[in-house]
Order: sequence, then structure tokens, then C-alpha cells
Amino acid sequence: MTDSKRPLDGSIGHVTVADRRQFLLGAASAAFGVTALGLSSGLGVRNAHAKGRAEISFASASFFGKETFGDLVNAFNESQDRIMVKYIPLPPPSSSTEVYQGLIQQLARHNGTPDVFSQDAIWVAGFAAAGWALPLDQYFAKDARSVYTAGAVAACTYQEKLVGLPWFLDTGMLYYRKDILEKHGGKVPETWEDMARIAAAAQSANDVKFGYLWQGKQAEVLVCDAVEIITSNSGSILAADGKSAVINEKAAVEAIQFLYDTMVKSKISPQNVLSWDEEPSRQPFTSGEAMFMRNWAYVYSIAQDPKASQVVDKVGVAPLPHFPGSRSAACLGGYQLGVNANSKQREAAIEFLTWLSSPETQQRIALNFGLAPTRPAVLANAKVKQERPFMASLEHVFSGATPRPITPKYAKVTLALQSGISKALVSGSVQAEMDACAKQINKIIG
Repeated sequence: MTDSKRPLDGSIGHVTVADRRQFLLGAASAAFGVTALGLSSGLGVRNAHAKGRAEISFASASFFGKETFGDLVNAFNESQDRIMVKYIPLPPPSSSTEVYQGLIQQLARHNGTPDVFSQDAIWVAGFAAAGWALPLDQYFAKDARSVYTAGAVAACTYQEKLVGLPWFLDTGMLYYRKDILEKHGGKVPETWEDMARIAAAAQSANDVKFGYLWQGKQAEVLVCDAVEIITSNSGSILAADGKSAVINEKAAVEAIQFLYDTMVKSKISPQNVLSWDEEPSRQPFTSGEAMFMRNWAYVYSIAQDPKASQVVDKVGVAPLPHFPGSRSAACLGGYQLGVNANSKQREAAIEFLTWLSSPETQQRIALNFGLAPTRPAVLANAKVKQERPFMASLEHVFSGATPRPITPKYAKVTLALQSGISKALVSGSVQAEMDACAKQINKIIG
């Protein structure tokens, strides 16, 4: 989801204290040791070993699975004797506003706490513009960042500087009914036109009540849906330099027009989508009432749960469609890492940051939390494929990860987008509303 509310495979496991202790002492020292940190990470990391037992802090939204982020920090502390990390838990990502406010309050004090932090991808530019995030280019070679998903690197970059380090992600994707698709050609649609045609055919045959479900509520998820469909028409919300709005240009207007037409022209989407975010759109799909749906990775585990789903073993997942001549796009969600520009233990912070984003730790997070790695190589790992087959199957979806507008004024820009796009979808006056929206955004970022 937009806040990565659930693990990709839905696991909320439990281990005993003894099991956890054994895991920390054994696996951490062997697989996740950092005595030669940077040499196996594939990042070309400059040696940043801290002298002595440096004390630093790490603040993050609280995620849960077979362990906690507190356990993750303990594993690092017990794997070496140079750095001691104190974990500062923030609210869960479902309370993203509180997480954001908590980070701002701490970073704005300029006292170096927390030394390392995790952040929603949409906060990266704002933290960098405020001078709170340390530029990381001197530590992570530019030509080595290809080990990460390109969209995650883009989300961690501001004014051509790397100001965050990719950690884990989520993206939007297309869910479909495999059994019904077989009746209507059997091929997963690659274009929006094909998707609409198949959705309408399924409705006409009374196979489903709804052809296509998405999220049109005036909320952050509407911006996510808009990023995906606009990018899939080779359009954009902001110009490449981030200094002007282009949401009123042809490609973006055509994309928003398509969303409006799903309700009014093809009628494959109900008018109710205008008040729906993730869960209201998910429920009809897992109840067996829809052919296609755009949503986040968390839905898959629900769809496979007999207690919550009428479509167990009938659901497929694919990249979202695109317009002719363009490519699929998936809005980037998830949390990335940052270092406090005022950290008094910068070298230690870099070492811990590197460990958190290393292949070994990303694999651990994938297996124990169900959170997708930003390293494609980790997705391809045999153990991940075996224990998290759904996650591993999403590499072709994650390759289209696209960040939301990268601007330090994002908090204001997103409100303008939510309002403008919502007005266009309600009125049908798409060009006029996108003109007005672009004008408002230009005032914000100008």
C-alpha cells in the first residue's frame, strides 16, 4: 500500500525468545557480519569503519513480522564490537503522518539524533532540501548504484545528489481473474485499451459485476494511480527538472481522461471508485465481483486466504497496462534510508546504513518481514524464491517502479494534485481542471 501497511506475503509469524536469540547470535555473526563491510555489497563503498565503540541511533517506522526492527538492530550490535546502535521506534507506517511528524521534530533540532533514519520515498526531497539529509555520493559510487531498482535510486536522488539509500519497496500492480481471462482470450492485457475491452466483455457475459477497480478517493492513493497511468502514456506530472508542472499536457490529460471514461464511457468501473481507497476497492475483487483491479502487493495474501477470499487460486498478478508505444509504470512505495546531516558519528552511521541495505540484510527483511528488496539480485535469490515465491515473481512489476513527483514541496503539491484530479474525475472537464491544477502547482514550486 502507499504506507506499506502489510508484508507482501502477509506473514505475521512468531518465534520463541530462545529461537530468536539463537538466530541473532548464529545467523547474524555468520551471514550478516560486517567485519568486511562494503566488500560484498557491490556498492563500491568507501571504507567507513568507526574507531572504538561509537554510539548512534536509528529511528524508523515500526514494521512487524517474524521479528521486529529492534531485533534487526540487536543483530547488528551483536555482530561486531565497534558500533552500538540504539533503536528509536516510531509508529507503524499505517500512521505515516505521525511517523513524518516524529522525524521532523527530531531532525529539526539539529542535534544529530537520530543518526540514521528510514523514510517514505515521498519525504526524501523535502528532508534533503531542509539540509537534514547527508549527501551520500562520497560513500556510494555512482556507477555502482545499478545494483538497486532504478526507480528506488531515482526516489533517493535530489538535485542530482544521492541523499538516501534504497531499502525496501512496494508498487502498484494489476490483479486479474485467471479463470475468467481464459474465457476471454487467455492473454494478460498489455495496453489499457485491451484491458478495457476484456473487462467490458467479462461484464457483458455476466462473469463479473465490475470490469476494473481502482482508487479514486481524494487521497494520496489517487496520486499514486495518476502517476502510474500518466507515466504509462509517456507523460509526467512535473517537468524533468522539477521546476514546472506538465500535468496539463496531452499525455497526462489523455491518461486522466481514460480513468474518467472507465466510469462514464466504457462503464467498466463503478462511480463508487471516486470514494474508494485501497480496502474498499479490494473487497469486491476478493469477493469475486471484479475482473481487473489496480492495488498493492498486500492484496495477494488476502486473495489466497479461504477465510477472506472467494477467489483463492484464481488470481494472477501482472504489470499495469500502458498506452501504445509507451511502457508499464508502477508507483513506488516503501521506505528508504537516510543519514542525519548533523550526525556526530558520521562514519559509524554510514557503516550501519550500509549494513541495513546490504544484500544479506535485505534478504533477511524479505524473508522475515515480507518486505520486497530494492536489489533485484535478492529477489532472484534461491531462498527468497523458495520461501517468498509471490514476492520473487514480481521482479517484472518492480522494474517499472516510478517515484511520485520529486520536490521538496511535495506535501503541498500532493494536495493540489488530489484536489485537481478529483475535480476532473467528477466533472469530466479534464483539460480545464488539469490547466487549473498545473497553475496551482506552479505557484507552489515557483
